[in-house]
Amino acid sequence: MPENQLGGQQVLYLPEGATRLLGRDAQRTNIAVGIAVANAVKSALGPKGMDKMLVSDLGDITITNDGATILEEMNVEHPVAKIMVDIAKTQDKEAGDGTTTVVILAGELLRGAGELLEQGVHPSTIIKGYKIAAEKASGVLNETSKKADSTDSSILQKIALVSMGSKNVGSDETKAQLSKIVIKSVEQVMDKDARGNTYIDRDLIKVEKKAGGTVGDTAFISGVLIDKEVAHPGMPKSIKNAKIALLDLALEIEKTEVDAKIEITSPEQMQAFLQQEERMLKDMVEKISKAKATVVFTQKGIDDVAQHFLAKSGILAVRRVKKSDMEKLAKAAGARIVTSLDDLSEKDLGYAGLVEERKISGEQMTFVEDCKNPKSVTIFIRGGTQQVVDEAERSLTDVIGAVSSVIEDGKFVLGGGATEVDLADKLRSYANTIGGREQLAIQKFADALEIIPKVLSESAGMDAIDTLVQLRNKHRSKEGTVYGVDIFKNAIGDMNRLGVYEPLRIKEQAIYSASEAAEIILRIDDMISSKGKGPSGGAPGGMPGGEAD
Repeated sequence: MPENQLGGQQVLYLPEGATRLLGRDAQRTNIAVGIAVANAVKSALGPKGMDKMLVSDLGDITITNDGATILEEMNVEHPVAKIMVDIAKTQDKEAGDGTTTVVILAGELLRGAGELLEQGVHPSTIIKGYKIAAEKASGVLNETSKKADSTDSSILQKIALVSMGSKNVGSDETKAQLSKIVIKSVEQVMDKDARGNTYIDRDLIKVEKKAGGTVGDTAFISGVLIDKEVAHPGMPKSIKNAKIALLDLALEIEKTEVDAKIEITSPEQMQAFLQQEERMLKDMVEKISKAKATVVFTQKGIDDVAQHFLAKSGILAVRRVKKSDMEKLAKAAGARIVTSLDDLSEKDLGYAGLVEERKISGEQMTFVEDCKNPKSVTIFIRGGTQQVVDEAERSLTDVIGAVSSVIEDGKFVLGGGATEVDLADKLRSYANTIGGREQLAIQKFADALEIIPKVLSESAGMDAIDTLVQLRNKHRSKEGTVYGVDIFKNAIGDMNRLGVYEPLRIKEQAIYSASEAAEIILRIDDMISSKGKGPSGGAPGGMPGGEAD
């Protein structure tokens, strides 16, 4: 138990079973955990990266090489490991791709910091050096980045293919087809804000999936796919040139909130009561018909009697649609969500060229497609098994993020490790101009950046040291800064000629996130866990046990 000595008397201040790590022990442990987490995802980087199979407590299987997914499914316990998971999640939200890169980079920064700590460099000095290096790297990235025109489909296609290149989603032809679908989707939902800047709300691209067929059967839907069936068998299953009403109300007789009692003393009264209910439901349907709606989607329920009247009126209705899907339908069809039938008019209705119920892999789904200039679209993913479909979904989500980033920022950089080697070279030159021990940290930052080309070459079966030496030699000449790892030819190559492009935001976010994670971990010199010992008698959270020094 942690304790202190006060005038020869023992003072206990933490509960039984609590653990504490102080000073260098805490730093060594944290750095070791950070490096271990990075090593867990390292082999997943790049087009020749390997997949990981993760099995949950319930036996659910996930096969992926997406960094954020691997770390999330690993269910890590150590607090430092959780920080590494958080930076992968942040990278995913902000840039959409580069989750493996950011974790590997953070692990390598921690490794470099550990070496400096062993040499007697103070953590504050390392942190200051890393901050300086991250700022300088960001400046160099912005200077060397190339401008991308959002209308240049060839650039967007290359960026999409590079993002998809590291994912196992079928043949090159399939990847080319999927990248075109993503670009079409992103361009469709693209909009301008009040200041005239282009922005993309990625939530407006709905990614729906269903096992069956092949990944090549994945389709773009110019509208929204709702995973619900038509409410009544008597309703039409397909309506062309549909006028769509979106309702946030129940087509049912509302029950009173407070206790109420209805006294019926004769069969005639009972009949009148039922007829009144029927009339009210009929009135609701007549209001919908009067507004000339031919399709109804509602967030709430539809009474059986109301379903009957809707079917008689030839109206297709779908009930209990998710709120998020309703918002997407409003954007796609140009409709307004109505909360009162008294307010429903023809101008509130949306339009779709076709609304149709189809049977997909034994389940009924409703397709709302051929909308006029929809501001919400759907990518419908197919695949041979559930694992394939899930990985295809993760891949397309990453590609949507990469393409959106380059359209919004209008800048891209070279991939294949070319940018990292160039940054490392410039940071080493810059370190020589900095006085004090901070230059040692800047040099370690430069070394850490070179882990990306190293891992890429290792995954391709190349000699990492030889590859790095060749790249450094090339980058010392002005024309050689375009060279990176051509993993398909197992050699170094011109990334510009090969069209290996990546969004600037992915690189910049990865450098800042990895640097900040390393800095926060290096600041820790005391770890106290107040949790009691587990059943095995070991310390919780992956912390080694032991008394305070």
